[in-house]
Amino acid sequence: MAYKTIITAVDLSNESSRIIERAVELADGDVSRLYLAHVVEPVAAAYPIDAYAINMTKLQEEAMAIAAQRLKDIGGKYGVPEDRQLVMAGAAATEIRSKAEELEADLIVIGSHGTSGWKLLLGSTANKVLHGAPCDIMTVRVGN
Repeated sequence: MAYKTIITAVDLSNESSRIIERAVELADGDVSRLYLAHVVEPVAAAYPIDAYAINMTKLQEEAMAIAAQRLKDIGGKYGVPEDRQLVMAGAAATEIRSKAEELEADLIVIGSHGTSGWKLLLGSTANKVLHGAPCDIMTVRVGN
């Protein structure tokens, strides 16, 4: 049975290629719809409270635009159409699960590079995606 809708969650690091390549291997070109998804965490979370004088909206928009361009570059390399390149803002695990449900995905492919405990097996984002995911999950070991 081929997966019909595959969401490949990437962090846009160099290791993203390995995750995408694994998803491409699983996709049946005639049947499967392969999506690339990247989530930009809220910019405000990266700054201390006294830094709110900075225009957070503008920073968030810039972060989203940069992510969209990087995803477009990566997606082009693998032949993923632009309408299947998804850049979202929010908490990564929540957004990935939500998009999987919205698109009726039957597989999420995500990287794992944790180093201890459960993180050794899954990584914190992958672990959070796993809990409550509406479909199968495949983790691809990346990093060390």
